[in-house]
Amino acid sequence: MTRPATLSQAVSRIAAGENQEFVWAGLLDHFYKAQDSGERRDILRDEPQLTTNIRLNCFAAATAEYLWRQYQLDAPLPAWIIADNRVLPEPWFTTTMISPAIREYLTFASPAEFIHHNIFTDEAPLRRAAQPNRPSAGKVSSSQ
Repeated sequence: MTRPATLSQAVSRIAAGENQEFVWAGLLDHFYKAQDSGERRDILRDEPQLTTNIRLNCFAAATAEYLWRQYQLDAPLPAWIIADNRVLPEPWFTTTMISPAIREYLTFASPAEFIHHNIFTDEAPLRRAAQPNRPSAGKVSSSQ
């Protein structure tokens, strides 16, 4: 199976029943291996279809916003990413271990781009083991 070429394609494939973790990993690998900012913008720019899974809709927007800002893509952030219909009405803590301590940790650890979409996750929600050009402390090296 091929990696999705865009975020929009990844969401369509997940909505069609493909394994979300596999598709998301393929998308992230494709994004991280992109050669330049233009290619990275192209991966994130187009609005994914809204699905019946509101968490997927919002997670897609949070992912796009996070990657856009982490990789300092110089074009304006696409409007769909910050649209009201891409914000969960209730907080979503992306763990199966819900306790007051875990909720507190995730509330403080979550990147602002995920909090903006009412999603609470760990401090590096999109990490991949073989991630090249990994931003450090929220910044991309000047060689990008």
